[in-house]
Amino acid sequence: MSDPIPPPESKRRNFRNFFQSVRYAIEGFWAALKHEPSFREDLVFVIILTPLAVILPVNAVSTAVMIASLFLIVIAELLNSAIEWTIDDISLEKRPFAKKAKDMGSAAVFLAYINCIVVWGVIFYSNWHRIATLEFLKWPPPFLP
Repeated sequence: MSDPIPPPESKRRNFRNFFQSVRYAIEGFWAALKHEPSFREDLVFVIILTPLAVILPVNAVSTAVMIASLFLIVIAELLNSAIEWTIDDISLEKRPFAKKAKDMGSAAVFLAYINCIVVWGVIFYSNWHRIATLEFLKWPPPFLP
């Protein structure tokens, strides 16, 4: 009879662990920015469209959903890149399961883009009467004295 495997030691959470986790997250962000052209392209897309989502004459919930749909693209791209880097680190030879995993990661990014297009389309369509007049672009805005 084999020896039972001891349970894993539970990690204690404290502020030092939290700040280490934040540091690792920032390092991961910079690594993606440095090594992943797709991530940079997605980030430019988010940086350009976020101000548009803020200035459009839609309610706050719609603005939040529009911005969340943009960030979902970046999140999916980060996860896809992590999958690809992990698979490439294990082996660069062609393997069918590795290809499937990479393709599924790419599909997640594609679906995030489709989600963003649908969300923005629905919000544009439902608020078109206010967007089409371009009133929100007139200067000075009505709330300024």
